[in-house]
Amino acid sequence: MKKILVLFVIAGSFVLLHAQTLVAPKPGSQTTGARGSVPPKPAAQTPAKSGPVAPKPSAQASGGGGPRFAIDPYWPKPLPEGWVIGRTGSICPDTAHDLLVVTNRRDITEEEAETSKQAPSILIFDTAGKLVDSWGDATTVPGTIHGCFVDHENNIWVTGNGDGIIQKWTHNGKLLMQIGKRGVFETSDGTGRGKSLNSSHTQFFNPAGIIVDPANGDVYVADGYGNRRVAVFDKDGKFLRQWGHQATKEETESGVGGAFAQIVHCITLGNDGLLYVCDRQGDRVQVFDKMGTFKRSIWVRTGTPTLPDPRGTVWWIAFSHDPEQRYMYVMNGRNEELHVINHAR
Repeated sequence: MKKILVLFVIAGSFVLLHAQTLVAPKPGSQTTGARGSVPPKPAAQTPAKSGPVAPKPSAQASGGGGPRFAIDPYWPKPLPEGWVIGRTGSICPDTAHDLLVVTNRRDITEEEAETSKQAPSILIFDTAGKLVDSWGDATTVPGTIHGCFVDHENNIWVTGNGDGIIQKWTHNGKLLMQIGKRGVFETSDGTGRGKSLNSSHTQFFNPAGIIVDPANGDVYVADGYGNRRVAVFDKDGKFLRQWGHQATKEETESGVGGAFAQIVHCITLGNDGLLYVCDRQGDRVQVFDKMGTFKRSIWVRTGTPTLPDPRGTVWWIAFSHDPEQRYMYVMNGRNEELHVINHAR
């Protein structure tokens, strides 16, 4: 039996995830988040056996179907002698070669640095957990490296939520393209403390996630921690279009499409040709077509009773590898669990 790996990063670390199967709302239903509709309220909170209050999911349970996952405590295999990984920003699969790319922020502690060596920024593992390649450091990759994506031509794209750039690299660490100037942010004063402008064709403000459309090479950027938009570029880095704005509290509560509560944290492209975007503090996945037309919301209301949710539930999204992508996996960073959503319904 072939092993199916689903790996996520939460709070900068690999963690044990609790899987549960939820049902994605159908388009047009009250919970789809169309303009003027009302999102479901989170269920009443009940105390966990230990620790903080554990809220129940607001989506309807599907009766226990779907895949189940267990942690592999022996993944990855030991790194080269003395190497230490800092916080891990993201993981992206290279499915064509059965490899996994891990972004490492290289932020080990002073105590760790006394006896250890910083691992490189990009770590490439096979599915058994063996390190097969590594490269990059803080002077080459984006500041506070965050999202990554392996495209259909085997190139690795990276973002950084402490910088104003995105980059495209070969698998062995040659820089092919950079959009934006390192250390410059799309703000009123060009610094990370300035006011978001949310409009540049050449710069970003702490971009979080990135994907590439295999049909034509268009690049979609979740921009991100500072801006509130999805920005689109062609394969050569030319700006094409954008959508998204800072949501008001009322827009967040009612689920207005294209209004982002705070961090636009991730983006992925489904086999259905639709874009699935993490509205993290809005506790939902916003779904768009490639031109930015809003289609629906998939709510994950297991956070605060009202929105925006300061920590947010929807951090990362992935799909099962079957052609229909029956299951959507949502990494819930607030509750530190993995939701398995029946995406086919």
